[in-house]
Amino acid sequence: MAKRPAAKKAARRPAARRTAPSRPATKRSVKKRPAAKKSAKKAARKAVSPTRTRPKSRPRPASAARTSPLFAPLKGAERRNIGHVQLEVGRAGKARVKRMIYPPGFHWAKDMKPITGTDLCMHAHVGFLAHGEIHIEYADGCIVEFKAPQVVEIAPGHDGWVVGKEPVVLIEIDFERDTAAVLGLITHSHTK
Repeated sequence: MAKRPAAKKAARRPAARRTAPSRPATKRSVKKRPAAKKSAKKAARKAVSPTRTRPKSRPRPASAARTSPLFAPLKGAERRNIGHVQLEVGRAGKARVKRMIYPPGFHWAKDMKPITGTDLCMHAHVGFLAHGEIHIEYADGCIVEFKAPQVVEIAPGHDGWVVGKEPVVLIEIDFERDTAAVLGLITHSHTK
């Protein structure tokens, strides 16, 4: 085989590219589909995938509620369970600050009556309903509905139950046996 001369090699190489002075970048032109094709394709997509059936805002499941800081253990509080109610108590001056978590399905007559030995709850409750819904029934048949967020005032002599599938979180100020007298909640009345 014969060697090719160097001049011929250079001739076969592509010519060096010239660089043009830098220009500002321009947008590429994109071919647009006609409107008829777009809408036909969109309709086909809708036919294949079902439309959204769930509402955009739906209630949280109970398990999601339990991940909220509202359900986290309270630092420095005494903790105990009474009649399925999770109770945490902390001291503040002469008062107690309590967080009570009532589970779904809780009913005072079923869960607490056997423990207290009274026909009705004889304790006063004053505080803030932070989560859930609870109904209170007094001896005269009057039913009061509380749904979070709401300030709560419940006089002694009542029954109560959790409404729905969410737990109830009640944060209250308490003066132990003197709560009703200190806060002026002696009896239930309809004059408000």
